[in-house]
Amino acid sequence: MPSTEPAGPAGVETVRGRVPYSALGVTLMHEHVFVTSPEIQLNYPHLWQEDERIADAARKLTALKQAGVDTIADPTVIGLGRDVARVAKVNALVDINIIVATGIYTYSDVPHFFQYHGPGTLLGGDEQMVSMFVQDLTEGIAGTGIKAAFLKCALEGELTPGVERVVRAVAETHKRTGAPITVHTNPALRTGLLAQRIFQEEGVDLGAVVIGHSGDTADLDYLQNLADNGSYLGMDRFGLDILLPGDQRVQTVATLAAKGLADRMMLSHDASCHIDWFPPGVREQVAPNWHHTHIHTEVLPALRQAGVTDQQLDTMLIDNPRRYFEEHR
Repeated sequence: MPSTEPAGPAGVETVRGRVPYSALGVTLMHEHVFVTSPEIQLNYPHLWQEDERIADAARKLTALKQAGVDTIADPTVIGLGRDVARVAKVNALVDINIIVATGIYTYSDVPHFFQYHGPGTLLGGDEQMVSMFVQDLTEGIAGTGIKAAFLKCALEGELTPGVERVVRAVAETHKRTGAPITVHTNPALRTGLLAQRIFQEEGVDLGAVVIGHSGDTADLDYLQNLADNGSYLGMDRFGLDILLPGDQRVQTVATLAAKGLADRMMLSHDASCHIDWFPPGVREQVAPNWHHTHIHTEVLPALRQAGVTDQQLDTMLIDNPRRYFEEHR
């Protein structure tokens, strides 16, 4: 589908501007710089140390770059504390491509801002989410000039009216702009299939969709079904062993690769330089491997030992991310 974006050099939008698709290189497709609670920061500023957090994030992303990663896709959207101006401060200190997203992250209700106007609400009217998402993709975010390059929504459990509204708004934005989609899902509840059904109803190209957190399960039939429907599998929580042990994550990827599905998988951690959802030290104690360099230091050697070839790793880390962005804008 043609994009509504003005014509320009071929490439993908990043925090530092548009870069050629060939410059994406090794890409982790689901990583966060910051996941925060802006109202807490605003009202309890002693809980947030801006300069310290920016310096720490720059150190962590520099280590990631040194490990061999060229690009991260950061699906931090409304509901997760998106602040692209803050991310730009980090990016000024480290030579890595950061691709940002637009959308809304909710497991139940839409933010109060949307509750009384829009389709099916008290006041009715057009869906303002769509115009906001389109603006982020085509004009830029919050006056920064930084453009989103993909869409994000969540389908964690029950398909509430609020969740469905966001998912369908993301679908409509995809149809208007061509921008690809990443959807947070819960494999235990098989919500990836539900997301695919809704997207199909809305006329979305399922080849433009990453079914996020597919790697949280070893259910090969479920994963095969998702892949057969045409979407990418987000094997994107390496290090979060509390949800599925790392050896099972590795074996699942290796088994699917042996079945010829390397071209349907994306690898990542869903890690953050800083996330304020947990008290200090808890994340490191509960999930010590959940950090941005875990794949390169531990997972890739394990995948090779499990029979995954270097060519298959390049497919998952280089070719698939490039195709995801290049073919759907």
